[in-house]
Amino acid sequence: MSAEQGPGLQGPGSPWQVGRVRPVLDSPWLRVGLADVTKPSGQFEEHYMVWLPPAAVVVVLDEPGEHVLLGWRHRFVPDVWGYEIPGGLIEDGEAPAATARRELLEETGFRARGLRHLVTFEPAVGIARNPHHVFLARGAEQVDEPTECDEGVFGWVPMAQVPALIAAGKITNSGTLVGLLYVLADRAADA
Repeated sequence: MSAEQGPGLQGPGSPWQVGRVRPVLDSPWLRVGLADVTKPSGQFEEHYMVWLPPAAVVVVLDEPGEHVLLGWRHRFVPDVWGYEIPGGLIEDGEAPAATARRELLEETGFRARGLRHLVTFEPAVGIARNPHHVFLARGAEQVDEPTECDEGVFGWVPMAQVPALIAAGKITNSGTLVGLLYVLADRAADA
């Protein structure tokens, strides 16, 4: 893998060199390894490596782009309530866009008229491998009732309220934040 450099940075940098990796935990939901690494400074250490399944999420806007489809739900691990966009884990052999479409239908009963990839990001890049693929759907039609009953209650929220919801800590899910902030930044650039 090549080292790419951003504007204003000097030198190519050096990657961490990974030696032996020992498995610590291996399950379908989580893999943990302990790696021998040598940092660019030459310092050696053992470093944990975490793998979580990849996910796909979708920001669904109504046709005029004035409302976003959000679910209100509880996440038991951090014990928080918050708004989230539809999404879920990518199944073996499934393309991220297919996951976004499937999860949207299962969680909300809506089918997207179109889907566009916005960005793929790593939510905890310093310790975990867990790519999240973020998509945008403009316009959706309700074609069924939700089949997943534990994913929250979905409804249309005005996009104008999204910055205040973020500021109030009502949107904390990383995929939701990245997707909504991407859309807000894109709108600001067009203004």
